Amino acid sequence: MELPESAKKIVEGGTVAHVATVDEDGKPHVTMAWTGIEDGEIVFATLPDQRKLKNIRRDPRVTISYQTDNVSPMGLLEYLVVYGEGRVTEGGAPETLQRLAHVYIGPDVKFPPMPDPPPGYVTRITPKRLGGIGPWVG
Repeated sequence: MELPESAKKIVEGGTVAHVATVDEDGKPHVTMAWTGIEDGEIVFATLPDQRKLKNIRRDPRVTISYQTDNVSPMGLLEYLVVYGEGRVTEGGAPETLQRLAHVYIGPDVKFPPMPDPPPGYVTRITPKRLGGIGPWVG
């Protein structure tokens, strides 16, 4: 599914995402990540091979949530939930992190803050359905 503009604005707007994956024992594993959009997919990057990446390789189901500061007509804070399927690709993490750092930290930042960072991993999430409270919910 293609994300509506209202959801894209949240994903690319500098709100840190809560990323939930499924551990080997079936329990949820939740972490946080900077996210952006590339080719209609939500992306995040990591330099080390983290637990969430291992989980996605084994079970591609991913749920990502974002809380906004917008108040709905009912007086509730709007939030976006993206249910999707992920895939992990090797390499490209420093470039993705640099692009995301401009949104999350500032336009003049150099990130990762190290010389010659490892290639890392980029995770791509294909959205399947949306939830939460906001204009992206039908």
